[in-house]
Amino acid sequence: MSLRNHDYRDVMKVLGRKGFKPERQRGSHIIMIHSDGRYATIPRHSPIKETTLKSILDQAGITKDEFLSEL
Repeated sequence: MSLRNHDYRDVMKVLGRKGFKPERQRGSHIIMIHSDGRYATIPRHSPIKETTLKSILDQAGITKDEFLSEL
């Protein structure tokens, strides 16, 4: 599978399984924070561009394979 055609709900679901919780929303962006201090900013768009999703996964410290296995 690839990182194409995933919407923000998929990303929030995977991050939630990895211990992230929604902290706040500002406009069309949702900020999710992990208890160890990591955070990820997720645009509330469907679908999320592949390059943007890669950046979100880098912020969260999650690999592409981990993301795809959690879907």
